[in-house]
Amino acid sequence: MIGPVEYVIVRFPGNNFSGGIAPALAELIETNTIRIVDLIFVAKDADGETVGIEFDELEALAAFGELEGEVGGLITADDIAHAAANLEPNSSAALLIWEDVWASEFASAVRESGGVLVEGARIPHDLVEAAFADLPAST
Repeated sequence: MIGPVEYVIVRFPGNNFSGGIAPALAELIETNTIRIVDLIFVAKDADGETVGIEFDELEALAAFGELEGEVGGLITADDIAHAAANLEPNSSAALLIWEDVWASEFASAVRESGGVLVEGARIPHDLVEAAFADLPAST
């Protein structure tokens, strides 16, 4: 059974890669919330040239090498170009594809009951934060 699979692109201005998000990803993996399917880092230099970087190519990314579950091989050159399209020169991004393991049973139930996913999207954090701020305080 495979759960829903999604991708995220996380930008790092100034090409400042670090392993700072690796512990949070490791916890999500350990709690069986997600499974990393593929991961690559994308950098754009001062001249606008783009390169894909695997976690074992830079010491700053070593923490990502310890994440369990990467299948790899799904991210293509077109995906890297897409991730880099909105990057400013001298900035970088992480492109992650993961399986939402937590939703596997629900997704299977939807398919088995004849349901068809029509639409789904991630609501930007700033919009959610503003909406919650506008809610009356609970008593």
